Amino acid sequence: MNREEEIRSAVFYALIVIATCIAFGAMFVVIHEYIHSTTAYLMGHMQSPLDIVWGNLVTLDGWDEGVSYSTMFAAGQGVDAAIIAVMPLILHTVVVIGGLWLLLSGALVRKKWLFHITFWLVIVNLMELVAYMPVRAFSLHGDIGNINHGLSLSPWLLFLVLTPLILLGLYYLYGRVLPRMYVIVDGGSHLVQYVILIFSAFYLFLFRGSIHNALSFSPGMEWLTGLFGYAAFIVVLYFCRPGMPGVIEAEKKFTEGMNRGE
Repeated sequence: MNREEEIRSAVFYALIVIATCIAFGAMFVVIHEYIHSTTAYLMGHMQSPLDIVWGNLVTLDGWDEGVSYSTMFAAGQGVDAAIIAVMPLILHTVVVIGGLWLLLSGALVRKKWLFHITFWLVIVNLMELVAYMPVRAFSLHGDIGNINHGLSLSPWLLFLVLTPLILLGLYYLYGRVLPRMYVIVDGGSHLVQYVILIFSAFYLFLFRGSIHNALSFSPGMEWLTGLFGYAAFIVVLYFCRPGMPGVIEAEKKFTEGMNRGE
């Protein structure tokens, strides 16, 4: 592949990635809000599960489930509020775990576009989890704030319990799955590999939460936890970039196993 073909291939794949992330992001933000509203409806706290507030399908801003958490808190129904708040996060967790398992199982190693779809499906859902933990771990509002308030939990509890689990998921994604993604999808192009790396890291760590939180300089902890996204973005770009010895070794090991039919 000459340089011109490599650039064309990278630009083409970047456009595919953007379209994929917009489509999955729009789909899951709608699902996320409807899970909130449907749970509230089934628990008797909402007249209709269709009464969500629609926002921007591209930036994912402006969305709201339309649930009156303040009414529940005032009525002493904090546990109900916490249940309603946590349900979409459970969905995102299931999708991430299932997606990582599928990507590591070997079932998709010779199915480039299914591997592509599953990889970015994991990215979009893991982004939601990263945006809440650790980036919004100390928020007094939103899903995490409602969970902590509803269950009378210290923000430190969820932060200390869930952040290591998020880091474990990131280890599997970037340490185990990304080299496979490079081999299966890149078509022999380092530029395509950089597209995968940069877009995935930006979407995961900066697209939602970190950019706003880190620059807000609020008196609470949100601006500090927002710095996690910037730190993670830099670390991932440095250690997972194409050509790094660890990345090359992981690619070689995976390629040898794939050729043996493992």
